[in-house]
Amino acid sequence: MSSSATATPVANPLVPVVGKVIKIVQETPDVKTFHVTTDQGKPFVPMPGQLGMLSIAPVGEAMFSVTSQGPDHLEFAIKKTGILTDALHEIEPGQAVAVRGPYGNGFPVDFCKGKDILFIGGGIGLAPVRSLINYCVANRQDFGNLQIIYGARSSADLCFKEDLFENWPQVPNCRVDVTIDRAEEGWNGNVGFVPAFLEKLNPSPEGKVAVTCGPPIMIKFVLAALAKMGYVPEQIITTLELRMKCGIGKCGRCNIGSCYVCLDGPVFTLAQLNTMPNEY
Repeated sequence: MSSSATATPVANPLVPVVGKVIKIVQETPDVKTFHVTTDQGKPFVPMPGQLGMLSIAPVGEAMFSVTSQGPDHLEFAIKKTGILTDALHEIEPGQAVAVRGPYGNGFPVDFCKGKDILFIGGGIGLAPVRSLINYCVANRQDFGNLQIIYGARSSADLCFKEDLFENWPQVPNCRVDVTIDRAEEGWNGNVGFVPAFLEKLNPSPEGKVAVTCGPPIMIKFVLAALAKMGYVPEQIITTLELRMKCGIGKCGRCNIGSCYVCLDGPVFTLAQLNTMPNEY
């Protein structure tokens, strides 16, 4: 998880290397986390919020967030949504995949240092945010208090349960609050949508950075809730990683006005997004 971990980065992020899946974690019925390594260690050394391109021949390739990293591997949490992700969900540990990267600007780690950080995630949107959470945990002395607010449709749809209920609550000065959309038998936690839960908890904006990612409708109401609580656009950060396509600004499928998400993002402050056309 630490950026100081030893690994050999790929000299050219455009050149795929042969990787191997060494572990697969079933997070939810339709989300799996894949641990990928190479003979030289992890394929590249990403900063939190950056992405990698995974491919299976002859199915295709796609961009995915690096959701965490170990000393010798990268982790990609992937939701089953189409042809390539269906194929990825069928593989077993030991199978080869091609991987290249990193792509994107990542979260502004230096800007976050010394500040309290509020993480707000929904569903698979916790995947890119998890990379920054784990970076903060691994470099705990560089950051203030951490608070993680996360929700999903049901308890079965909660990603990274071991982190949510075992690992992160044990971190000094780290608070974890979890909610599900609707009540269900056996669930004793909060019930309600993430934006309403955020308003209920009402975390102070003083000295804080808010980092959010999730379904677009969730983000819309989270931003409204943060504004109501006094957060200003400069202290709110989100990632548009779902718009990442080729990663190098050539295909033209990620642009928002004159901005290319793959070249200028995918991480932006709300202040930056407010200067763009409302197309995101």
